[in-house]
Amino acid sequence: MTQKEKPIYVTEPNLPPLDELIPYLEQIWKNKHLTNGGPFHQQLEDALCDYLDVPYISLFTNGTIALITALKALGVSGEVITTPYSFVATSHSLLWNDITPVFVDIDPVTLNLDPDKIDEAITSRTTAIMPVHVYGQPCEVEAIDKIAKQNNLKVIYDAAHAFGVKNHDVGILNYGDLSVLSFHATKVFNTFEGGAIVSPDEETKYYIDQLKNFGFVNETTVVETGINGKMNEFSAAVGLLQLQYIDEAIEKRKAIDVTYREGLKNIAGIRCHSQAEKWQSNYSYFPIFVEDKYPLSRDDLYEKLKTNGINARRYFYPLITEFPMYQELASIQVNNVKVAEDVAANVICLPIYPELSKQDILSVLEHICVAP
Repeated sequence: MTQKEKPIYVTEPNLPPLDELIPYLEQIWKNKHLTNGGPFHQQLEDALCDYLDVPYISLFTNGTIALITALKALGVSGEVITTPYSFVATSHSLLWNDITPVFVDIDPVTLNLDPDKIDEAITSRTTAIMPVHVYGQPCEVEAIDKIAKQNNLKVIYDAAHAFGVKNHDVGILNYGDLSVLSFHATKVFNTFEGGAIVSPDEETKYYIDQLKNFGFVNETTVVETGINGKMNEFSAAVGLLQLQYIDEAIEKRKAIDVTYREGLKNIAGIRCHSQAEKWQSNYSYFPIFVEDKYPLSRDDLYEKLKTNGINARRYFYPLITEFPMYQELASIQVNNVKVAEDVAANVICLPIYPELSKQDILSVLEHICVAP
């Protein structure tokens, strides 16, 4: 890579047009309402409910605070069954609430929680399940819902990757007791930093809105040990502008996905992640798996790409269960998460974002095709 060449990252933030953002900033200054449920905040909540076809949504400063608050809102305690194959925010939110994560293995095809393993892990201390729609690929929501109802468990979906994913007219965010989104700068839809909780009813939303504002119900009354999770007006304005371009962005991602699959289909030892046909994807990530027939190891290919200015990610590697704060848990013992370990040892997420050029896509493919 020459000094003039720009590195290719696994994702880049979707930046709204500056000339279109400036009027929003001027309006914020004019309103003199910078946070605490301002007009852009309310507009974005309404717009997201319409776009995502969900009944209620509460905006947050980021997805991690939203996860922590969702657990608090449902009164979750004891043990929660979750996945080792995710970003650490998933399980960290449990530790922040003094909840014990119980890790179970993933399905080798979907890479999400294996429902059969969930059933086996339920104990008298289990109060909830926290699955993750990994790479935007939906979990087996019907099977998880059945298990939860049979065992009187709550279900909180970490839907950080699943913005806009639908089965015909039914959005994935309508499953479970709550779904939590991330609007981080690298996500399909972003507010630079942000997140949200999708609620099924007005009462739940009202309670969540109290929790994200320190527990206030009015100017002088605090009824809960809340937190400061409020989204500011600038982030809400960015979200309103981003929402105007979201369908176009997803279509561009889809085109990149198609190009990658065509270019990789005949390379021995490279396998693309399969997609559930009934779900409308958002193409949030493009993971590939480096297997035995490929002449390089996963880590060697990763280093080769990096050396040539292609900053792919081994996502998710290492597993959450490898980190020190989880080492004492019984659920991480040998072979309990074997599928997840194998997947984490072979995965690389290739660059995918709306402004990724055809030339850059071909460059990525070329470096994978010419292995040594």
